[in-house]
Amino acid sequence: MQLSLFDIPQPKIALQELFEAYFSCRSNKRNTVNAIAFEIDYESNLVKLCEEINNGTYQVGRSIAFIVNKPVTREIFAADFRDRVVHHLIINKLNPLFEKQFINDSYSCREGKGTHFGIQRVDKFIRQCSANYTKDCYILKLDLQGFFMSINKQILFKKLTEFINTKYNEPDKPLLIELCCKTIFNDPTKNCIIKGKRSNWNDLPNNKSLFHSPPNCGLPIGNLTSQVFANFYMDTFNHYIKHDLGIRYYGRYVDDFVIVHQSKEYLKELMQKLTSFLHSTLQATIHPKKIYLQHYSKGVKFIGAVILPNRIYIANRTKGNFYNAIEKQNRIARNHKPTKEEQSAFQSSMNSYLGIMKHYKTYKLRKGMIFKNLSAWWWNYVYLSGGIAKFEMKRKNYVG
Repeated sequence: MQLSLFDIPQPKIALQELFEAYFSCRSNKRNTVNAIAFEIDYESNLVKLCEEINNGTYQVGRSIAFIVNKPVTREIFAADFRDRVVHHLIINKLNPLFEKQFINDSYSCREGKGTHFGIQRVDKFIRQCSANYTKDCYILKLDLQGFFMSINKQILFKKLTEFINTKYNEPDKPLLIELCCKTIFNDPTKNCIIKGKRSNWNDLPNNKSLFHSPPNCGLPIGNLTSQVFANFYMDTFNHYIKHDLGIRYYGRYVDDFVIVHQSKEYLKELMQKLTSFLHSTLQATIHPKKIYLQHYSKGVKFIGAVILPNRIYIANRTKGNFYNAIEKQNRIARNHKPTKEEQSAFQSSMNSYLGIMKHYKTYKLRKGMIFKNLSAWWWNYVYLSGGIAKFEMKRKNYVG
């Protein structure tokens, strides 16, 4: 008896994988309205989502668009929570394969390879290239113009499809490619919900907004898939630098990258090669006003730090943002007893800055900024631990 196509079991995304993606997703977004609404009946919602994915009816929902001003002014598109679950599903499947291909010195959105790792690596590059500051070497730092908004979706999806077909050997491969296609080619500007005022976009350059991106270009800042796919998009450039050009001292964090070399002339000539490769292969452009080429003794600003011989400082912008964050929290505690959510937000905000700063010689800076500026009201609810490294909540005052 010959089986028809309809009798052959089709590959499916397992429900268990959706549950794993959901728990991973909600660990960061549990207090949002979308997350709470989904969680009320999350088992039924996940079953329905799994059915939609497997029968091909899944469609991307509406995003919420808004502007943030710290650390810099940016446009954010927050995907619907169920779409975020799908994003985690995709990345859970692809990340192990990406990690095998990515170079060591790609620092963004990778476990164990964050800002601190990137800063320490570039500091090491400078010391090695200069023979511990005894020989001349030079630092070239470049920035890609309107990076996320200029990512070409056709190029990205073609590269990603080839990668999945070559590297991914599970039976649900067609479904994974379909989910990637729907995620990448979704236009979040269509039917989005605007949070705030339209005038919030007035000071944002067009090349930093998806509302002004060329057709089939741009990934929304705010999605996990955007961050990881951007890394994948630039992987071709990373391998070109490291393997085709044989450059040893190179590191990249999102759209900022640093190259250290003994010859200033070599770095000058190199810029034309990089410009040509980026334009022809990825349709990316080096920002003409953000080209930095200096002797190592002048130092370099990279990922929120200033790297100088034998010392690393926190950049002024990071210090300013920390001060502004303290003032924001002071305004909350000044008016009323902070709610559970506000206390949690305080702890998250303050500890994110302390987590960065504690890696460097900033004890006096942290002590001065906190004890001089933090409102006395907050000390009713928090205390410091680990030598001004972390805020802990006083449980008796924690609002349950």
